[in-house]
Amino acid sequence: MDYSFLQEYWWLLVSVLGALLVFLLFVQGGQSLFFSIGKEQLERKLLVNSVGRKWEFTFTTLVVFGGGFFASFPLFYSTSFGGAYWVWMLILFCFIIQAVSYEYQNKNGNVLGSKVYQSFLFINGLLAPILLGAAVSTFFTGSTFMVNREAIADLTGASQVISAWLPYKGIQLHGLEAVLNVWNVVFGLAVFFLARTTALLFFINNIDDETIYKRSRSALAWNAAAFLLLFLAYLFFLFTKKGFAYDPANPEVTFLVDYKYWHNLTDMPLVFATFGVGVLLVIGGILLTLLRDGYKKGIWLEGIGVVLTALALFLIAGWNNTSYYPAYSTAMPEIINHSLNIRNSSSSPFTLKAMGVVSLLIPFVLAYIIYAWRALDLHKITRKEMLDPNGHNY
Repeated sequence: MDYSFLQEYWWLLVSVLGALLVFLLFVQGGQSLFFSIGKEQLERKLLVNSVGRKWEFTFTTLVVFGGGFFASFPLFYSTSFGGAYWVWMLILFCFIIQAVSYEYQNKNGNVLGSKVYQSFLFINGLLAPILLGAAVSTFFTGSTFMVNREAIADLTGASQVISAWLPYKGIQLHGLEAVLNVWNVVFGLAVFFLARTTALLFFINNIDDETIYKRSRSALAWNAAAFLLLFLAYLFFLFTKKGFAYDPANPEVTFLVDYKYWHNLTDMPLVFATFGVGVLLVIGGILLTLLRDGYKKGIWLEGIGVVLTALALFLIAGWNNTSYYPAYSTAMPEIINHSLNIRNSSSSPFTLKAMGVVSLLIPFVLAYIIYAWRALDLHKITRKEMLDPNGHNY
């Protein structure tokens, strides 16, 4: 296992975590549907408990995704989290109010009322997918930053700043400028409607209630259509735009290449196959649910498809000599050589190798997650369960 293999391997692991996070955002998607699918308090309680029993999976995956990035590609972590901190602080705030809302909405002495906390959950469901989607889209559109690599090895303390975030049109927005790029917003909205689509499929599978089933199935068509239109528009943009390539002989040199991300897909047949199968599974899970009355297992086809499709997008962002975190500004084109790739931003060979040994435990962790998931879903959620005063419900 040479250094380059370890760098490729860890980008794969980070991509897998990112793909799982995209699927698990169905919790946020479900929270954005509380008031449209649940017309009455009991119906909203069904929805809250359906996704509420899974919110820890999403939060934990987000933390592990960030931790994996920090450990394997620390220069990205210091650049993005240290420079674009307003967008990450907003995302963190969304998840904080989510945790508080689930735990306290039905506690004794709750003076705000459960509906207020459910409104907080709606805010999390609306903002978190859009902000995360916009942040991930910058992997393809670029961000305005500069990296002083000499500061990394400077032990005198003279160079204290490693990464500097540049102002946007004279205003220091620290990452919020991502939402001023229309294509970042398009991708963020695509992730939002994807999360809602997956949530609706999850409600259909997880809740044994005819009213919730009919409303979820009715809402599925237009949410899925919105996702597909936005996603196809973004794919057209992505596969026809110039991409950020680096010279494998000198990873510090980055340059623009026509149709780079499309070439990445065609240059890596396994990634292309993963992407194609993923898209087909997503569409198949949605169509089977819409066209076959009583079909309730679309979540599994669509869910696997989401993971595979997202995995392929993460891989074409970082593999095949591509800068996964490009520095780009039309006003300052010279900053392009500050772009980050898996070669110039990774941890040391020792660190990657040591973590590689630890990563062998991942299959056991996944097995536990599957076991815990099945234990939670052993019985479908019903109105009778929600009315049980002795039950453990949110």
